[in-house]
Amino acid sequence: MTPATFPRAAYEWPAGKTSAFCFSIDVDAESPYQWNLAADAPATLGQIEQRLFGPRIGIWRILDLLDRYGIKATMFVPGLVAKNHPELLPAFVERGHEVGLHGYFHEIATEAGPDEFARALDESLALFKAQAGIVPKGFRSPAWEMTPAMLAEVKRRGLYDSSLMGFDHPYTIGGVTQVPVLWAVDDAIYFRFTGSPTDRAPPSPQGGILEAWLDEWQVLHREGRMMMLTIHDWISGRAGRIRMLEKLLDVVTASDGVWIATVGELAGHHAASPNAERFSVPPRLPEPSGPLRFKAPR
Repeated sequence: MTPATFPRAAYEWPAGKTSAFCFSIDVDAESPYQWNLAADAPATLGQIEQRLFGPRIGIWRILDLLDRYGIKATMFVPGLVAKNHPELLPAFVERGHEVGLHGYFHEIATEAGPDEFARALDESLALFKAQAGIVPKGFRSPAWEMTPAMLAEVKRRGLYDSSLMGFDHPYTIGGVTQVPVLWAVDDAIYFRFTGSPTDRAPPSPQGGILEAWLDEWQVLHREGRMMMLTIHDWISGRAGRIRMLEKLLDVVTASDGVWIATVGELAGHHAASPNAERFSVPPRLPEPSGPLRFKAPR
């Protein structure tokens, strides 16, 4: 199948379902801060305390929200967060949620080599099994970036991935089931604010973002596609964001034919269906173009 035919092919959902919605949480807590903390950084408490709000308060508010709506979510957890907060993984599993891998230190693909990436996968797998008695089936890359080498390591361990954005429904890339994400439906790009010099802007007004997310959902639902919502414990665990999520879920849960599923359920359906072959692409990188060279007119 050529790429030009992909948009014309309908994605096949389970019987009786016409679209899908997935609630995912990147339980980053303090891990990105520690990964980026320079050896000579000043010992200040502002950012770390903001992030620790997540495992202290935020994630529990989010879990209670999910219970009220009867939704099972997927939590992607860095190994460091699981190690520092050993109560989290067992609580997620006890409440019936899926747990997936999210690096160990929330290491960035462009900053961690292939060996470090493989070691982070294996150490996280061992930690999750020791803490919660489970072997995760899925991986999500910190900062949502992947290399072909990383994809090969994910495939070698029999994991699905949820880091890329090539379709707005599950697909296959390099033999790995991909359940795509979307920056436009991620809370961090709108609400992440720590008060540091690296902040690009103050938090966005919640009303406008809610309206944008509802627009995204209504079109995806109408076209029979999937919406992957991604939030973070320390960001959307705040009171006002919980109310925003309630308004979103009121609409999603009232939509006819929607399949509200975990990322793992979506991945399992895809791999066992004709979709796996129908929507399959190679992990192809473009050739470097080099500097532009213009010929002088004659």
